[in-house]
Amino acid sequence: MARDLIREYLSFLQVEKGLSKNSLESYRRDMARLRAAAEAAGLEPHLLGKAELTQFVMSLSREGLAPPSVARALSAVRGFYRFLLLDGHIKADPSADISRPQGGQKLPRFLTQAEMEKLLEAPDTTTPEGVRDRALFELMYATGLRVTEVATLPLANVDVDVGVLYCTGKGSKQRRVPIGRSAVSWLLRYQAARRALLAGHESPRLFVGYLGRPIDRRLIWAILKRAAEKAGVEGVTPHVLRHSFATHLLEHGADTRSVQAMLGHSDLATTQIYTHVTSERIRSVYEKHHPRAKRE
Repeated sequence: MARDLIREYLSFLQVEKGLSKNSLESYRRDMARLRAAAEAAGLEPHLLGKAELTQFVMSLSREGLAPPSVARALSAVRGFYRFLLLDGHIKADPSADISRPQGGQKLPRFLTQAEMEKLLEAPDTTTPEGVRDRALFELMYATGLRVTEVATLPLANVDVDVGVLYCTGKGSKQRRVPIGRSAVSWLLRYQAARRALLAGHESPRLFVGYLGRPIDRRLIWAILKRAAEKAGVEGVTPHVLRHSFATHLLEHGADTRSVQAMLGHSDLATTQIYTHVTSERIRSVYEKHHPRAKRE
């Protein structure tokens, strides 16, 4: 009679690890799922390979398990194979390179292009502060800069003639980001407004307050909040502008690698979250507008 290695693993967790009753019950449920997946594949659980385990993790998400529950199940499975490896039942751990899902990660919120237009038009551009705010919003939307990056952006790092800026992001990594014509136009208009705000003072930063005082991330949040209330657009934060920049680029055909470079992401997987957003929007539009899309 074949040994029940899953039962031995659960006994190990109870006796050797001293898991609580609730934790042990969670492990038992997760291992029951693994056993069912192994039976469906016609294999013993200890003989499952990386491909089968990857499919198993994906199936948990498809079944509607929340990301933290999927992450917990994967943790249980990894513990099982480490147990088998230490006991000499397997020679290599097939779960070692399987990616853990991002626990509880939500798809990023972004503005529609119509909402973005309303926000951009909210500042009162008859005042120097309003011109600054419009230029600020335009630049954030045009480049996807993080709020700290735009707050500390040196004037010398922006070349309006070429339409490009140089940004120092996380980890002191520098990147080159193009600036669109609309943002360039407002930056040119902001030059006179900036001189008015400086009132004879000097500042190395692009965006300044009265008498050249620096604007920090908290002030940018407040400026955005006021503009969003005026525009009637909810849930606007600096990061929402960054999300909108990336999502709108991908919706209009930009490749993920280029968007990754402009956002300053070190890992492509971080950028790929936006492809899920655009895929969901495409699906939503399809189901809403295609005459044969709706299910009976």
